[in-house]
Formats: sequence, structure tokens, C-alpha cells
Amino acid sequence: MKKILPYLLSAAVAFIPAAFTQAATSPAPVQLIVLSSGGIMAAFKAITPDYEQRVGVKLLGEVAPSMGTTPQAIPNRLARQEPADVVLMVSAAMDKLIKDGQVDPKTRVDLGKSYIAMAVKQGAPHPDISTMEAFKQTLLDARSIAYSDSASGMYLSRVLFNQIHVADRIQNKSHMIPAEPVGEVIARGDAQIGFQQLSELKPVDGIDIVGLIPDQAQQMTLYSAGVVTRSKHPEQAKQLLDFLSSSAAAPAIKASGLDPIAK
Repeated sequence: MKKILPYLLSAAVAFIPAAFTQAATSPAPVQLIVLSSGGIMAAFKAITPDYEQRVGVKLLGEVAPSMGTTPQAIPNRLARQEPADVVLMVSAAMDKLIKDGQVDPKTRVDLGKSYIAMAVKQGAPHPDISTMEAFKQTLLDARSIAYSDSASGMYLSRVLFNQIHVADRIQNKSHMIPAEPVGEVIARGDAQIGFQQLSELKPVDGIDIVGLIPDQAQQMTLYSAGVVTRSKHPEQAKQLLDFLSSSAAAPAIKASGLDPIAK
């Protein structure tokens, strides 16, 4: 027995490092950092669990506005050379990143069309926005108005309100909201009515979405995706974009409030 025991201990000790070495050499899954505008984040979240399981990558999604002066905005984060592999954002803002060399132009794909909607606090009366005249009157009657500092808010504040001749009359009660979903401002009661892309309002609790603003006032926003030129995993990033722009991802994009543009 005394002769056998040292042999068994030696065999056990020899086995343990081998087991740990095998575990240590198992490759960790590739992790893709995805910077996503709030307008398409819901669709990204919806496809993530199944995609991770089937493809064997880890998707780390971070909400980041497509534009604006906040530090969280995608252009500002890329300018600071923060790590990122994929960006999901407003097409016009992506075009500038491509021009600046931040996104690979060969990887650019269009994912969905978004339209502007209006929301009120849950349970509050729904103002009439069924016609242009009713929409204009709702703006004039509102106690306070909120809109984003991204594509929809820029259009409303710089173009539409001037076109329908209400800009001066609503200026003192209108607020551009940086780095926060407009729906959350409405849910807290900090503004009576709020405007943002439908896909950005849908995930917010505590609000009622009254509907899209009238066609004559509407502006479509195109959401696109691209691979960051400094990505450490360009092949896997491009594979993700191929999936997001395919018919397989279209139901998730549709459910998020976007009109999908699937290959």
C-alpha cells in the first residue's frame, strides 16, 4: 500500500495541471462592441441572445446617440478612439464618419426606416395630431414640449417649426433633450408632449404613444450600420451586419418600430 500511494498521488498531481491547461487554452468567445443609437437598440437587443448562441460571439451593446455634443455620442466616442467594432446609427451621421475614415465604407448597410411620433404621459389626454392644422394647434396649446438632440429633434426645431410658423411662439416652452430618451422625460412629467423616433419611444414605460405626426410634417430617418475601421474583429463584425441586413432580422426590426430594409 505504501508503494502504491506515492504512485497514485503522482498521477493525480500530473492530471490536475493537464486539466487546468486544457481549460486555460479553450479560446474565449470573440466580443464585439456595438455602439447603437436608441432608435435601433431595441432591434439589436432582440436578436442578440439567439445570435450569440448560434454564432458563438459575445455582443456588448452600448446606447450612444448618432450625433450631438454629449460625450456619449458615437462620433465623439470614436474621436476619442474608444474601442468599438460596429456602429448602428442614423445614416446621415454615418456618412460623415465614413468621410472622416472612422467607418469602413465597404461595410455600410441600411437597416430600417424610422418616423417621428408623439407621446404623452401614460393616462394623459391624447391631443389631436390627425391633421396639420390639429398638429399645429396641439403645439400651440401644449404647456411644454420635448424633443431629442438627434435627427428628429434637429429637424423639428430647425426646419418644421419654422415652416409651420410656430417656432417663435413655442420657443420658451420647448426643450431639446440631450443624452436621454424623450419618453423618459415625458414619463416623469417633465414635459407634456414629446417627439422622437417611434422606435425610440416604444421601449419606454410610463408613456402613451399618440401616433405618428402627419405625413406633411413627417421626415423619414434611415438607420444604417457599419464596421469601425479600428475594429479588432472586422470579419465577425461584418458577419453581424450581414445578419442584421438579412430577412432573418427583419421581424425584430419591424417589431421595434422601424420599417426594415432587408436584402
